[in-house]
Amino acid sequence: MSVDVFQLTIHYLELDEQQAPQIRERQALIPTNAEVCHLLEQLHLSYNGKPAKGYARFSADKSPLLQESMELWLKQPDDFMQLAKTATAELVKQLTDHQLAESGYLLISHYRYLATDYLLLCLLGSKEHFSVTADLDLAAARHLDIARMQLAARIDLTEYQLNRNHPHAISFIRGRAGRKVADFFLDFLGCEEGSDAKENSKQMLSSVEEYLSAAEFDPAEKSQVRQLVYQYCEEQSKQGQDVVLKELSETMDPDDQHGFLHYCAEQQLAVAEQFPVEVKSLKPLVKFSGAGAGVSVSFEQKHLGERVLYDPKQDILTIRGVPPNLKDQLQRFLTGESQ
Repeated sequence: MSVDVFQLTIHYLELDEQQAPQIRERQALIPTNAEVCHLLEQLHLSYNGKPAKGYARFSADKSPLLQESMELWLKQPDDFMQLAKTATAELVKQLTDHQLAESGYLLISHYRYLATDYLLLCLLGSKEHFSVTADLDLAAARHLDIARMQLAARIDLTEYQLNRNHPHAISFIRGRAGRKVADFFLDFLGCEEGSDAKENSKQMLSSVEEYLSAAEFDPAEKSQVRQLVYQYCEEQSKQGQDVVLKELSETMDPDDQHGFLHYCAEQQLAVAEQFPVEVKSLKPLVKFSGAGAGVSVSFEQKHLGERVLYDPKQDILTIRGVPPNLKDQLQRFLTGESQ
């Protein structure tokens, strides 16, 4: 088990008739066991996999309640329930102020994944499921809906304790509602936005392409480097780790491990030395895709010039070896079987 859970509590938020959130608090920590560790591992991996995350640092212009309570807890670890109580009250206040009608189970936990300590705060919904007993009776139960986690924030305590002003030690899921949810989380945490994962990823992508154009790589080598860059960034994202420019440079060219690093410095490219990555922004490294006028096309870059041919003069795209499921649909349509 790669997760060590130190402290965990769960409170319940429900909506009254006026759609205002009400708290039902747990009065003690949940005892840690193998099931609890497994739950936190699932939450950790699910959180890492969320594509739209914001990053922040505490701000003197926002409410200091959460930071102050967290600082007291870091000095006195036995005060975790007080931290949880403060966080819950602030969450309810900000949900009310931002007019967000949310209910569910508020889970607050201090845990360690590999060598990093985290403080996780997430509001989870529940989902009903059914099972069949040994006597063939139906039984219903409810479980936490981890896959649909939308309201969650996580503080990298290891980074935070090294640098209180770290630009991306604090992260949160932006959610489907966009700016409104981002504003809510910043106010709840008492933060201002710090590192922009999307912009940093796009700048890195642009710099990689510029480097590949300037370096003496043949087309096959360029394709391989793009694949290596994407794989490295994807793995860092899955682990909840930042992209480190030095490591990225070493990954790109084992024969010249500092080539990309030196190129960025010489050309004064604005690539951060370390930053959280948004993998979605790096898809152009390994895929071509586009849609318009009722047509959607997507294919891996390695197929260009082989299975996929493009004639820019006539603006014609030719596909050799049509995907079987698409081929079946086309054949059925042409023979009238689809009718």
